[in-house]
Amino acid sequence: MTFVITRNCCSDASCVAVCPVQCIHPRPGDGGFANAEQLHIDPASCIECGACAEECPVNAIIHHADLPAQLDGFRGINSDYFAEHPIRDTTPPPLTRRRLPRGRPHLRVAVVGSGPAGLYAAGELSEIRGVEVTLIERMSVPYGLLRFGVAPDHGETRRMSERFAPILRRPNVLCLFDTEVGRDVSISELRRHHDAVIWAGGAFADRTLGVPGEDLSNSVSARDFVGWYNGHPDFADREFDLSGRHAVVVGNGDVALDIARILTRPTSAHQDTPIAPGALRALRASSVEEVTVVARRGPASAAYSTAELTALAHLAQVDLLALPDEAMATEHELTTAGRPPSDLLRRLTMVREAAGRVPAGRRRITLRYRLAPVRLAGENAVTGIVLARPDGGTETISTTLVIRAIGFRGRPLAGLPFDAASGVVPSRAGRITDPVTGDPLPGLYCTGWIRRGPRGRIGANRFDAAETVTSLMEDIARGRLPYPAAPSGRLTELLPGSRNGLDQ
Repeated sequence: MTFVITRNCCSDASCVAVCPVQCIHPRPGDGGFANAEQLHIDPASCIECGACAEECPVNAIIHHADLPAQLDGFRGINSDYFAEHPIRDTTPPPLTRRRLPRGRPHLRVAVVGSGPAGLYAAGELSEIRGVEVTLIERMSVPYGLLRFGVAPDHGETRRMSERFAPILRRPNVLCLFDTEVGRDVSISELRRHHDAVIWAGGAFADRTLGVPGEDLSNSVSARDFVGWYNGHPDFADREFDLSGRHAVVVGNGDVALDIARILTRPTSAHQDTPIAPGALRALRASSVEEVTVVARRGPASAAYSTAELTALAHLAQVDLLALPDEAMATEHELTTAGRPPSDLLRRLTMVREAAGRVPAGRRRITLRYRLAPVRLAGENAVTGIVLARPDGGTETISTTLVIRAIGFRGRPLAGLPFDAASGVVPSRAGRITDPVTGDPLPGLYCTGWIRRGPRGRIGANRFDAAETVTSLMEDIARGRLPYPAAPSGRLTELLPGSRNGLDQ
């Protein structure tokens, strides 16, 4: 008898801290934690106390006797992990209490961005006696990617906002919404009014294919499409041509699978979710019944998580398909996949099952592998996509909608250095560094996607933020940060249009 961690795992390790027998792994600091798709409970060590399930912010931990059929495979995912990674250390993680140095009893920190990265940082800082946090957000509402990036049918993941909401209401946290750095206030002004600035603005510029025809009508980015169905104000008025039967998504990470799922599921599956009303109306009128998900790599190296692939295989009224000759992994792919053998076998088995599946209805998602986009066909609007095959030939898929889901990158901002090649702010342990000398820039820090790139689950931001706050506290203790030039409270006088958005 044991508890089981399932597909909603956010990897913020709240469960690890409360486990009395330390049977949840990998843990922060363990090798492999940073890249783990989820945490796991050792069935041989679990004492069924239920503390982890109570603590989990996304209801991902379920007693094995209560597992629904579609989640039953997570028993094996949890147990197989420990067959390959036996527990060798059950020492509880250390508890640390941060304090300001005696000579610096007060600290003011501006955190830019109220997504998970910014809120984890604000949470860490506002727990320290003597610290005041100014949280600055461009949007009129908080939560960033959690609100506008997580798919609307992932309700449990969106529950993370309940964990963050109390941070926004702490008396030493000032929230300034409708405030854009670079438009309403500059980095230098923030530095003048604070001891330090933490940039947690995310990485939401989309990567491009770099092929002819990419600018045709009905060639769209995942950023725009995801923002549209999540009701992001920047994209809410967008219109997408859903009149064709077949759509193509280029990329095979979790975002690509989200889009394929949103397009193919019956609208009855979306109507009780927070999907944007305009998007729901458009999906009701949609003619799209088939989505092809195109990947450059083979199934052993696919970027999607095992949990999301498992969910796709269990969708009601939607068939998951693949081509038999693409479902097999090559020897090179197997040796370079970088996954535990049990996980690799589980993923390849699901793809092979998809290749052997006989479609039961008209709605389907087809996984394609080892295909590279060459160009998008059409004069004014997309009529197809031409793909290069491994044998040197090409293949054309007819479609009236191509969605690029090949990743995100950060944007440069006046007042901060930027690495254009990697799309991030250069940093070391959260300290923003000079791109030429590599020296830390006093008082400037970063966390989240803009620091490490757009990878990792929501919980990864917790440990990013913790490291950044640790660096900031070390700098304070060593006298590396000058006092702010302006007195407390003066910043709001510069920003008469800002407002506190806690009613949202």
